[in-house]
Amino acid sequence: MATMQLQDILFSQGFGTRRVCAGLVQQGLVSVAGQVCAEPAMPFEAEALHFTVQGVAWQYFGKAYLMLHKPAGYECSQKPSTYPSIYTLLPAPIRQRGGGAAAGVQAVGRLDQDTTGLLLLSDDGKFIHRMSSPKHHVPKVYEVTAKHALDDKQIQKLLSGVVLDDDPQPVRAAACIKTGDNTLSLTLTEGKYHQVKRMIAAVGNRVEGEGGSGGLHRSRIGELALPEDLKPGQWRWLTTNDLLLIW
Repeated sequence: MATMQLQDILFSQGFGTRRVCAGLVQQGLVSVAGQVCAEPAMPFEAEALHFTVQGVAWQYFGKAYLMLHKPAGYECSQKPSTYPSIYTLLPAPIRQRGGGAAAGVQAVGRLDQDTTGLLLLSDDGKFIHRMSSPKHHVPKVYEVTAKHALDDKQIQKLLSGVVLDDDPQPVRAAACIKTGDNTLSLTLTEGKYHQVKRMIAAVGNRVEGEGGSGGLHRSRIGELALPEDLKPGQWRWLTTNDLLLIW
């Protein structure tokens, strides 16, 4: 296991510059195992270390892997144009992990501002590429509400393939299950711009929820389902078992 100075542990976890992190320790604002630490250079085994900063409990993670229940009305962008950023839903240390120009976690792919559901975030570039690359065919399941009733012909078209206006190659749903007159569960293994909405439009319908809602919700990535107890706007760390379901 790697031994690190306490100020370096705090810096790697996003608590500010090394100078700021040293100051937090010197001010008695950092505790390990219930004991206040006063020496910034004090060494600790970093892996799985539990510590408290300004009364808030944290755990050391060499890499960050998170899930977020994205609510409607948020953009998956660090510099949103109209709506607030999903990154405002995360604590500051997670947004600042590692320091430098590429600090913090990044969303693994994007969901439209009116789309809700499971969103992964990480600061591990290999993980982000693995989850985002169409070469790896990671299935993503969307719960779709259409404006008009869906018929078997539309379902079959989604399964056999539809042509989108910017790509001559047809795109197909890996699975498509009708769940109601106007609803279906759609599984995709690639991610094109507005793909679900454009596929539904290509079969003569439109994604539109009741009461003006977006009508699109991502419920699963790989075998990882959005937990029922994770409410819109909430996030949590992925467990080892969670990662095994998607990676």
